[in-house]
Amino acid sequence: MKNLRITAFLSVVVATLLLVSCKKDDILEINIPETNKNPTTSGIQGNVFEPALVEATDARIALLKVPSGFTIRKYADQLGKPRMLAVGTSGNVYVTDRAAGIVTLLQDTNNDGKSDTKRVVATIKDVHGITIYAGKMYLVAIREVYRTDINADGTLGQPQMLINNLPDGGQHPNRTIGFGPDGLMYITVGSTCNACAEPNPEHATILRANPDGTGRKIFAKGLRNTIGFGWHPQTKELYGFDHGIDWLGDEQQSEELNIIKEGAFYGWPYIYGDGNYNPHPRPMGDTTYAQILAKTTLPVFQYDPHAAPLGMIFYTSTGATGSFPAEYQNDAFVTMRGSWNRTQPSGYKVIRVHFENNKPVRAEDFVSGFLVDNNQAQFGRPVGIATLPDGSLIFTDDTNGVIYRVSR
Repeated sequence: MKNLRITAFLSVVVATLLLVSCKKDDILEINIPETNKNPTTSGIQGNVFEPALVEATDARIALLKVPSGFTIRKYADQLGKPRMLAVGTSGNVYVTDRAAGIVTLLQDTNNDGKSDTKRVVATIKDVHGITIYAGKMYLVAIREVYRTDINADGTLGQPQMLINNLPDGGQHPNRTIGFGPDGLMYITVGSTCNACAEPNPEHATILRANPDGTGRKIFAKGLRNTIGFGWHPQTKELYGFDHGIDWLGDEQQSEELNIIKEGAFYGWPYIYGDGNYNPHPRPMGDTTYAQILAKTTLPVFQYDPHAAPLGMIFYTSTGATGSFPAEYQNDAFVTMRGSWNRTQPSGYKVIRVHFENNKPVRAEDFVSGFLVDNNQAQFGRPVGIATLPDGSLIFTDDTNGVIYRVSR
């Protein structure tokens, strides 16, 4: 089989072509004026590379890298395309599969660290986001939010629809849901596109609503696709990892960790990174890039471009038999599903974002090694992440249908 490398070039030219000096990385030429009274020129080299999918064999799993003192093994497998996770107080594990439109209940009845029962407990088309709040299960599909009772045996009652008119999915149909310290419901709504002016103001946002679905409003906007989010255990600040814009080259745009505040705007689709101008689309009318930058809240931390952050949790388990060492307290774990538009793949791992003085300062690999055969193949793309009552960490892989458990 021949190797195939697809090289795509994005050229955005408004009015007359103006050639200027080359920039670093993949930016070949660039001129982005404040208004469209002058021509915009940007030549950018983009690459497509997706590692081949291979099986998650015992031999490959044995080579996964975790910190000293930790072990990793399968918690469950043969799950189709498992995505997001929720864990009940009794240890029941619930996992969504958007492709199949199901929620599956997994139980470890003999406490050996591996699921031994599996049953489908809900069927909802496009179900993706999942959380448990006040003893109820909340689920979100593309346009709908549901609430359901959790029975004593872990099964679910009949889902009650709370919302049925979320925006269409477009390029980013993977909604997620969570409840904040304020007791309100937060729903992520990604953009319909890579970079465009959205006609629906609820796209590229995080929404907030009452637990019964009423009172919905835009909480924050200018977020291309923030799937993983959570509240810092001490400061109660809301953090979210946003997906960077594609087709700006191998080294742009970095994935952005933001402190998400009510009423704030985070730049998409016009501003990215530390205040860079996106050449297309241009701001509308007489609005300038500088004016948009002035109202943009910039990220507090950035990570490898195109790594694709999916799930995110803050680690707070203490006192349980498998709790992680004290230095892990209040740090964030993030799944990086992995790139498809970068010459050398990024992501395909679980990272730990280390916080000092309640602020993110660095990221390091926590689980790595899913890329094999000199980065030409992979056997895992991490997605959902959660902690079990014993303090161990579980995360999904939606390519080989596996949930992994990391324990002490």
